[in-house]
Amino acid sequence: MSNPIAVETGPKQEAPLLTPEVVFPFMLVTTLFALWGFANDVTNPLVAAFKDIFQISNVQSSYVQTAFYGGYATMALPAALFIRRFSYKAGILVGLGLYALGAFLFLPASVTMSFWLFLLALYVLTFGLAFLETTANPYILSMGAEKTATRRLNLAQAFNPIGSLVGMVVASQFILTNLEQVGTLKKGIKELPAAVSTIPSEVAGQATGALQGLPVAEALARVQGQELNIVRLPYLVIGLVLLVMILIFAVSKMPKSAPHDLEVHVWQTAKRLFRNKRYIEGVVAQAFYVGAQIMCWTFIIHYAKFNLGWEASKAQRYNIIAMIIFCSSRFICTYLLKFFSPGRLLMSLAIGGIVTTLGAIFVQGIVGLYSLIAISACMSLMFPTIYGIALDGLGQDAKLGSAGLIFAIVGGALMPPLQGRIIDWGGESGMLLGFPAVSASFVLPLICFLIIALYGYRSYRFHHSVVH
Repeated sequence: MSNPIAVETGPKQEAPLLTPEVVFPFMLVTTLFALWGFANDVTNPLVAAFKDIFQISNVQSSYVQTAFYGGYATMALPAALFIRRFSYKAGILVGLGLYALGAFLFLPASVTMSFWLFLLALYVLTFGLAFLETTANPYILSMGAEKTATRRLNLAQAFNPIGSLVGMVVASQFILTNLEQVGTLKKGIKELPAAVSTIPSEVAGQATGALQGLPVAEALARVQGQELNIVRLPYLVIGLVLLVMILIFAVSKMPKSAPHDLEVHVWQTAKRLFRNKRYIEGVVAQAFYVGAQIMCWTFIIHYAKFNLGWEASKAQRYNIIAMIIFCSSRFICTYLLKFFSPGRLLMSLAIGGIVTTLGAIFVQGIVGLYSLIAISACMSLMFPTIYGIALDGLGQDAKLGSAGLIFAIVGGALMPPLQGRIIDWGGESGMLLGFPAVSASFVLPLICFLIIALYGYRSYRFHHSVVH
């Protein structure tokens, strides 16, 4: 077995990343990574949007995240059992179908103006995402030599933040901006002509004809309907895209994975997985990574608003910059995996995450914000590398093992509320132990990166016999 930190010596000894016959299937499956990245980041603003649209509490609006990540937790194991019994291609088709169904449920939810039906739509939608992630990640790993599996997965995962970036732009330009325009009607609904005059003429023309002369309650209901129509549109569009993807996958010839089991020996597989320290530690590390990622991206706006006094719209532009850095860094780190072991590179970037997080906590002003944004460069490699390390060498057990790593996404639902609670401890002053509370709250991502660094160290130091 090769030394995990040795530099590969020449092209003749290097296994190909992809063979010609799997290039097209690899490209096709890689599109799935962008599709679920889009869903993640077009949905994030709904927490704030639904709070305003439905006039509900912060706790109620946070159920958006509960429904979204709850879908992952609910469907990860059933998805793994399904693909173990059938095939990767079947898992992809089911995942795309559930994703599309959840997206199309936004139509009846907006017509009935039911918050709970929106939550059901998100819950079903993430059933599909759980199927796609549980299927696509090990499928990419299987499309070639084990020695290049982690590099292959990192290349595919590099397209995930591209989808995320598109989702953020769509949310910013087509959801939030339009909601702000229509939302001006709420501020002066009793003096409708004055309110309508503050929004673009094409919107004002429609709104005036629809709302003038109506009782206040009915006028507000009409505005709410317009807002929900804005929210649903991106989901209906992505639903149509998903129908096209289902057709493409259905008619495409995909490489077969290793022979699947006619009987699913769940308990035997589970016992083997629980005895595998590298796998169990990987599930734990993945939960902390997802928690760190969601915390760092969720609270960039809070950080800039409190520490720099910026408006949310200006702060959101820096969130997009963080995503661009994340995307670019993933391509760079994928190349670096050609020369360094996954565990060593994971540990190095986690140390970088520790340093930049300390900067976000202790450095004030714009430099602190730059430190917070720089964390994204360090995070770019982590999810697919932890995934690849944890599943390396598991064979058919990877189909069930991937479920635990997808279930670990629930860390994104559990940790941000803890960070929010720390920020609330700052009270009206916004200060905690002499620091801005929003800055001090980043101690939680700091702890996450410490745990990830430890996993990276153990991966190349103690688990190197199975990590290439």
